Amino acid sequence: MSGITTSRLARIDATRMDQLCDLLIDCVEGGASVSFLWPMTRAKAETFWRAVDAGLASQDRVLIAAHDARGQIVGTAQAIWASPENQPHRADVAKMLVHRRARRLGAGAALLRETEAAARDAGKSLLVLDTASEDAERLYERGGWQRVGTIPCYALMPDGAPCSTVVFYKKLD
Repeated sequence: MSGITTSRLARIDATRMDQLCDLLIDCVEGGASVSFLWPMTRAKAETFWRAVDAGLASQDRVLIAAHDARGQIVGTAQAIWASPENQPHRADVAKMLVHRRARRLGAGAALLRETEAAARDAGKSLLVLDTASEDAERLYERGGWQRVGTIPCYALMPDGAPCSTVVFYKKLD
């Protein structure tokens, strides 16, 4: 897996904040539809990661980081616990981000495996996610995720063009 390792981050410190901002900016600047439009500023990235850190503090999610051989964060994924009381078994996988320099090195698959393991550890039995990336679709299908369908014009790409999203789910053992 080219030296890719994963870890569960309990909180986001200053060093991790810098690396996470760099990661998010790289993904958006690279054209990923992950909730942000161009221009992607450091201020927008910091605001996003501060909100994630607040979610970590309130234990409403888990944040998984992929690290390269030098220990730098090159990817993330989150499992966000469903809040309705009738869905205690479910989590949403969100913000699966892999830096362009780390793609096709196993980071995405490692993040997905560790996110699934964290959800199992939290007693979750169903995960759902959506993606606007054909590369990510292939990753999820290889990982045993089931395609539900496509929602047209679901969101916007960073350049403002409409894009569809594909919804997936996975039942955990």
